[in-house]
Order: sequence, then structure tokens, then C-alpha cells
Amino acid sequence: MSGAPFHTDLPRNPKESITFMLVIAVISVNTIPVVIGGLTSGFTLAMWTGLLQVMPALLVAVVAVVLLTMKPAQPLTSRLVRPGDSFRAHMVLHALCSVLLISLLMTVVGTWTGARQISTEPLEQFAHLWPRNCTIAFLIEALLA
Repeated sequence: MSGAPFHTDLPRNPKESITFMLVIAVISVNTIPVVIGGLTSGFTLAMWTGLLQVMPALLVAVVAVVLLTMKPAQPLTSRLVRPGDSFRAHMVLHALCSVLLISLLMTVVGTWTGARQISTEPLEQFAHLWPRNCTIAFLIEALLA
């Protein structure tokens, strides 16, 4: 062991990073859209089977958006935490910043993917959709983490 605090070594290698991201993405894609879809159109078998059909595309979209938002989340997090803050503070704020950025993009991309079409609807409804989507995503991610 290098003597450095354990948290400075997370993730310890690219394989762990990829594995963690995929596990969280698969769980997220199987929970977040179900809750959002259920609140939007009702928790029905038809809603769930419709989501099952687009889940592979949603998984690809989530992984792409996570990769796209990784770098911007780091400076955002470092603006909110200080070097002496606890590991828990760093992790919670990094998760919050990541979920915030991911939810901004997935509110639009997820709607397009679920509807199987690109439209202006998620942009027009953004102020209404995003706060709910971000809250749901953060609560689910908080339970996962």
C-alpha cells in the first residue's frame, strides 16, 4: 500500500471504472425510466413493456452521457468541496454534480429515446420535466451509492 489515503486511489484502475459505470448504468436504466414513465403515463404493463423495448438504446445513451459529463463534474465538484473536507463530502458532492449534469442531458435525450423521435417537446417542457427527473435520479442514485 502506498501510504496515501484510500480515497485518493479510487477508482484504482480503468477496469474498475468501467465495471462500476456499467453496473450503475444498468441498474439506473432499469429503475429511473420506470419511475419517470410511471409518474408520466401511469404504472402499467404497457408502459413497462414499452420501456423494455428502448432500454438497450437508453443504456447506450446513459453510458455516452456519463462519459460526456465526467470531466465537467470534476471542476464543479472541486468548486464545492475543500481539500480538508471528508471523503464522504467529496463523494456525495461529486455524485450530486454528476447526477445534476447527467439529468440535464438525459431529460432531453431520454425523452427522445423513449419516444423514438427527436422533437422540441423535451426542450419546451424542460422547466417542468427536469426538476422531477433530477430528483428521481438523485434519490435512486443515492440509494445505489
